[in-house]
Amino acid sequence: MNPRIGYIGLGLMGRPIALNIIKAGYDVSVYARRQASLRPLLNAGATACKSPKKLSQICDIIFTNVSDSPDVEEIALGANGIIEGAKAGSVVVDMSTISPIVTRTIAKQLEDKGIEMLDAPVSGGTQGAQQATLSIMVGGKAEVFERVLPIFKAIGKNIIHIGSNGAGQITKACNQLVVAQTMAAIGEAFILARAADVDPNKVREALLGGFAGSRILEAHGQRMLDNNFTPGFKAKLHQKDMGIVLETAEHLGIKLPGTEQVSQYIDAMIKEGLSELDSAALVKQLETLNQIKIKE
Repeated sequence: MNPRIGYIGLGLMGRPIALNIIKAGYDVSVYARRQASLRPLLNAGATACKSPKKLSQICDIIFTNVSDSPDVEEIALGANGIIEGAKAGSVVVDMSTISPIVTRTIAKQLEDKGIEMLDAPVSGGTQGAQQATLSIMVGGKAEVFERVLPIFKAIGKNIIHIGSNGAGQITKACNQLVVAQTMAAIGEAFILARAADVDPNKVREALLGGFAGSRILEAHGQRMLDNNFTPGFKAKLHQKDMGIVLETAEHLGIKLPGTEQVSQYIDAMIKEGLSELDSAALVKQLETLNQIKIKE
């Protein structure tokens, strides 16, 4: 018999993920602050609950997918939160991108009540969520991971158990710093090409066939060439994630100079009112610095 699934947080990522869990044949209950977010799920057969507490009382595995650390803390540990309703032996799977330090604190408090937790942030964007091709990086007990793995397989393709609680969030932090720095490197490459009167479109085409080729060059490189920054992942969310990276680095007593530099580009975007653009628009800061436009 399939476990009953709860899903809390039905935004750009959570909504398609929850829909794919329903498509896989699971009985799903949902909670969202905004009624409009619920409609697609209710139309697909989900049951609405009035609070995280109510949802967790009837579910075996509860997924959360919200914006930031304080949101997860409130949903998991706050008044009418999961901790007040979940039965011993149930599992909380947090798919948000939050601080690994906060993740470990939440996991400990849930464990004290007999509730298991996995941190399972994802990469792949809205398209990956819709197509059930997400990369899922998981922290928590191996036996709990195995219990949830069939559901992960309904929503993702590259599913890796990294280690104990917090390891998934550390991996997502690594992902976000690599993405940000790679986008900056691609922007610099295109500006170098344009300054030398070389077509950056041809440069991208050539680089895609060599060691410099990447999904970021393929997707975000094209965004830069088209000057089209319709969001796949908004700059304000990447700013939040880079804050997590730098906060974690400070906590660990290490320096990440490349991350610090690219974070300044994203911060400058936000100050200029570009927070709703895709974070690949950080290239605009490089264009301003050099007084060169990639797209003629």
